[in-house]
Amino acid sequence: MNEHEWKDWIGRSETSNDTLSAGPANALRATLGLNDGRLQTGCHLPHTWLWLYFLNPADKSDIGPDGHPKRGGFLPPIPNPRRMWAGSRCSLHAPLKCGQSARKTSVIKSVTEKAGRSGPITFVTVAHEVCADGVVAYREEQDIVYMDIPEVFRPPEPQPVPDCSYQEPVSIDPVLLFRFSALTFNGHRIHYDRPYAIDVEHYPGLVVHGPLQAIMLFDFATRLFPERAPAAFRFRGMRPLFDHDLVQLNAQPTDSGALDLYTSNGEGAISMKATLEWAS
Repeated sequence: MNEHEWKDWIGRSETSNDTLSAGPANALRATLGLNDGRLQTGCHLPHTWLWLYFLNPADKSDIGPDGHPKRGGFLPPIPNPRRMWAGSRCSLHAPLKCGQSARKTSVIKSVTEKAGRSGPITFVTVAHEVCADGVVAYREEQDIVYMDIPEVFRPPEPQPVPDCSYQEPVSIDPVLLFRFSALTFNGHRIHYDRPYAIDVEHYPGLVVHGPLQAIMLFDFATRLFPERAPAAFRFRGMRPLFDHDLVQLNAQPTDSGALDLYTSNGEGAISMKATLEWAS
């Protein structure tokens, strides 16, 4: 199908409600090793942790062979077998607190096809808006990419991390990836099923989630500058990161006052690039 044939999906929307309870947030804190006290109702909740909420578990009979829900629900039935979260652009409008009642509205903004190195690539952009206690707190444009699975894994050419003022090593292992998959109800088998990741999708190991990298970078930035309030956050996956990699978080202030952020592997190649802008 071409872009014209996907036009009927553009504008499709769905809405869900949830309570931003402390349970999932505390489980993520334990998963990330943030052991400086448990969150209670009324405690601050980082905006990127919204990805723990508004989950829509698919019935067992509605799951595809890759662990994702079968195609053709809210998202269009793109035929390319590999699906990934390519990146997002987020704007942060109001603080979030544990215990708030929230509503999320999602709308399909566009479906775009491009030519890739290993065949056609389809991008689906979804706009999300979260209102907490009736106030718009968060907006996000999320890019989902669909592509073919190559016979041989050939990652993009490595881009070296530029000189950064701040670095922090992080430990990645299969338990971390499994727990994050469980917290976000992400059944994609590339994150916890090593035989599937290697034999079916031809990766060299378990793949580190894009949103996990984004959460780590956002947390790194806010720990470096705890006195500042984030206003916007955008990130884009550049190269896959695996459980056997030596992973590092990197940050460098920009001339405009923002903060450029990167995850990198042991060879210093960028995996994810992000930018955080502060409120004035």
